[in-house]
Amino acid sequence: QLGTVQVDYNLPERFDLSYIGSDGKQHRPIMIHRAPFGSMERFCGVLIEHFAGRFPTWLAPTQVHVLTISEKQVDYGREITAKLKSKGVRADLDDGDHTIGKKIRMHRKFQPAYMLILGDDEVNNDTVSIRARNGDQKAGVAFVDFVEELLEEIKSKKATPSLVPAKEE
Repeated sequence: QLGTVQVDYNLPERFDLSYIGSDGKQHRPIMIHRAPFGSMERFCGVLIEHFAGRFPTWLAPTQVHVLTISEKQVDYGREITAKLKSKGVRADLDDGDHTIGKKIRMHRKFQPAYMLILGDDEVNNDTVSIRARNGDQKAGVAFVDFVEELLEEIKSKKATPSLVPAKEE
């Protein structure tokens, strides 16, 4: 799907290319282009289309969005974001003034694998509440456990986020 071979009749005309055939007359050549591996842009386009923007955790531009409920959690948010980054995790912090509902809606459009929601309970217990891309949630997870499982998920290159088990119907 990524490699191409193309027959081009236009460029020989544009460049006024010709050759003398076995009959002694001038002929217009046919140009053949090939791109056996395709371009990087084409590859990226296929990748984005395949995942519909919902990249696996290991490939996601931002793997974890950290969201604080109020300004009381900002220091904890900065601390855990720094720890995630120090482990090589692509993470960002939203410590803005919006409500948590609005923050979740705003970040959902970026389709991160995980959002960490930080409230007073999380700060007091050194835990995080995890919200997976599919909307499933898990509260009261020890931050160190989350990091350990996240790094394992990234290392294993799983196709879908799996730290929050899907709800049983």
